[in-house]
Amino acid sequence: MVEAVVDKQLDHGVEPVISARQLTKVFDDQEAISDLDLSVDAGVIVGVIGPSGCGKTTLVRMLTGIARPTSGEVRVFGADPTKFETHHRRRFGYMPQLPVLYPNLTVWGNLNFIASVYGISAWGRREHLEKLLDLVDLGPHRHKRLADCSGGMQRRLTLAATLVHRPELLYLDEPTAGVDPILRDRFWTHFRSLREQGATLMIPTQYVGEAVSCDLVAVMSAGRLITVQPPDSLGRFAYGGDLVSVGVENDWISRADLVRLREAPYVREASRSDEGLAVVVDDEATDINHLQQFFAASEIAITEISPAEPSFDAMFVRIIEANTDPETLAAA
Repeated sequence: MVEAVVDKQLDHGVEPVISARQLTKVFDDQEAISDLDLSVDAGVIVGVIGPSGCGKTTLVRMLTGIARPTSGEVRVFGADPTKFETHHRRRFGYMPQLPVLYPNLTVWGNLNFIASVYGISAWGRREHLEKLLDLVDLGPHRHKRLADCSGGMQRRLTLAATLVHRPELLYLDEPTAGVDPILRDRFWTHFRSLREQGATLMIPTQYVGEAVSCDLVAVMSAGRLITVQPPDSLGRFAYGGDLVSVGVENDWISRADLVRLREAPYVREASRSDEGLAVVVDDEATDINHLQQFFAASEIAITEISPAEPSFDAMFVRIIEANTDPETLAAA
């Protein structure tokens, strides 16, 4: 499935912003990243989702040139990130998980210093920095020393600092961690605005629900890239078909009828649920009619039958469990 995404992008004849082939990183005889293939075109938001320790941050560190791959090939803007020159590095921004700013400088002092490092002209700089502080809700705290700010405030300032030089490629590692829902929504609105302006964003996150705001979702587990899918295709990938919810009168169906339902040629799986039955079919467009016929012939009274919308959490759990060694899951 990942290869299909890669091939489709390469067929366009446009060099991807990010390209990785058989990328592997080993620490102390343990693979942190294993044989990973990935291609990312310009102007998309890619969410990278996976359990803690699955390799999300290691992947980003290799894409920025901070970490050198053990084997495989990676290209960003067509060049090896470990050999980036200044003009390459000016094109991307990286928000790490850990604090990297200066604790003895004020909020404004940190942001102004970063702007000067990137050579941002003094003309118009103040207005630009004030907009960034407003974005991360730190305007009232501009004169506060960073050391006196909470951890959440420091992360928000790090995001603002990452955006200072208007990079065309952004790596934002857990940018909404510890952020309240209102501010999180504001961040994602801004991310989408950057995407509309042509920027490319890679966002590792543990907030699975944020997948809906991405153009592509890369699911990782135990150092492997399991799949890259648009959000609206994740359900079919996770369930191997279309999920249908069936309300059964009196919430009851016999074991024999459930077994017969599972044996129907268009049914991939069926189980009891809080609503009655959860049935995975080959194609909801035609198989809902087949289900209706099955229940009518079996004299099973149903109250409703409709396509179901599984939560991103449920999809994520199914994908991880189906593609991860049980011993690895138990150790996580």
